Amino acid sequence: MQRTLEQAGHTSLRSVLPDGRFLGASDIGVSSCVTDARRCKQGDLYVAVVDADRDGHEDVEEAVQRGAAAVLVERLVPVRVPMCIVPHTLDAYGRICQRLAGDPGESLHLTGIAGTHGKTVTSMLVASVLHQARRRVGVTSTIGYSDSVDMAPASQTTPAPVDSANWLSRMTGNGCSHAVLEVSNCGLAQRRLSGLRLDAAVLTNLRRDHVRHHGSVMNYRRAQSRFFEYLKPGGFAVINADDAGSHLALSNLECPVITVGMREDAEVMAEVIDRCPSEQTFLLTAGDATVPVRTRMIGDHHVANCLSAAAVGLVLGIDLATVARGLEAVERVPGRLDRIECGQDFSVYTDCADTADRLAVCLNSLRRVTRGKLYCVLGIGQGQRQDEQVLLGRVAERGADLAVVTDGCVPSAYPLQAVHELLDGFDRPARAHVIPRRELAIRWTLDQARAGDTVVIAGCSRTAGLGDPSERPICADAETARSWLRGERKPTLKIHKASIARKEKRG
Repeated sequence: MQRTLEQAGHTSLRSVLPDGRFLGASDIGVSSCVTDARRCKQGDLYVAVVDADRDGHEDVEEAVQRGAAAVLVERLVPVRVPMCIVPHTLDAYGRICQRLAGDPGESLHLTGIAGTHGKTVTSMLVASVLHQARRRVGVTSTIGYSDSVDMAPASQTTPAPVDSANWLSRMTGNGCSHAVLEVSNCGLAQRRLSGLRLDAAVLTNLRRDHVRHHGSVMNYRRAQSRFFEYLKPGGFAVINADDAGSHLALSNLECPVITVGMREDAEVMAEVIDRCPSEQTFLLTAGDATVPVRTRMIGDHHVANCLSAAAVGLVLGIDLATVARGLEAVERVPGRLDRIECGQDFSVYTDCADTADRLAVCLNSLRRVTRGKLYCVLGIGQGQRQDEQVLLGRVAERGADLAVVTDGCVPSAYPLQAVHELLDGFDRPARAHVIPRRELAIRWTLDQARAGDTVVIAGCSRTAGLGDPSERPICADAETARSWLRGERKPTLKIHKASIARKEKRG
């Protein structure tokens, strides 16, 4: 939804956009701006935003009729009010929002975290490291937005410019010295970081999952490379040396770079020395110093996220022991190999893996800590194409001992069709167990598990956030599993049998 920004302050548009082309006035005073012509009020600056949904230039006349005092556009339009022409109104809009809010980001140390996978967890890890070092920190991520005092559900991973400006203002008002910003693929494409200058830019990895949103691999990498353009002079980048997709970004960077890795030589490295279903221990090495880190979250991908967070902390002058405590303090992140423990003798996890790559990482991580069988409950995802469903099915068949195919976490008009698309990825579809109703699929799979086995409930179409509606499928899956593990399934079965008995008696 398009938003407005109203502030008590006032700014000169020329001071914000010195390269803009002004027509009808030498400068334009701005105290409020709006991107939705229908919400335009007397004296507003109307910003004609061009996005996938609409071209704001088509609504310029309506904005003027509603009281817009000036317009910000990308091309010449026939209006009777002053206008400013810029190459990208989305970029200009972000800069105006930050200026009207008093440029709160200038008084914060900003760490941006981008990449295909691992952004949310890495954001939580960086924030935890800073917290352990007694730094007051705010966060905007998929999990939610926090000003260090209050937290709210995230409407989107990277907030819109107006929301970003408001939350950064709240952070500075609460005495924060640092802010951690999760930067989504869409956030970069829509220039939501405009008006901000990062002190640190972390790239977790670059995979093919988001390529379809950009049309080609090169377009995707070009969009991701824009991330580093927001670094301020003297800012630094953190790059995963183990990730082949990040090498191109590494070769093009001119800023100071800290590399992290487990396999390739890097400045911050880790070696896993112990793995089990509920935790893992690795040695964290930076220079000549090494400390053990024991974390409740498992998998090499989590170690890679820890390395990125550790690199940020070390560059900021936090000692290695404090960094380790910060990493250990993050015991779970909803929907990211989130362990369900109710005293059972087998392992149960929920994971919002909705792509083949994410599911493969999930299953590979669990295979390493599973003595018995690995079960995967896999559902369809919202908006997934047929080829994506096929790949998910292929990974599930090869990575798990038994794949239980079911419907998705979200409603689907044709659930059985999507189930068949998943089965198309199986070489031997007869080996998959199909239970269309998701709750029954989870309960059936848990009933099959024995000591030493592992069950992962995967395939959600959206990542989970605290309080966000997108978390509800994850919560529902976890609650279904907990209910079964605690034995709360028995009353349901008795009621079902009783109802059958009544029907037979009536017959």
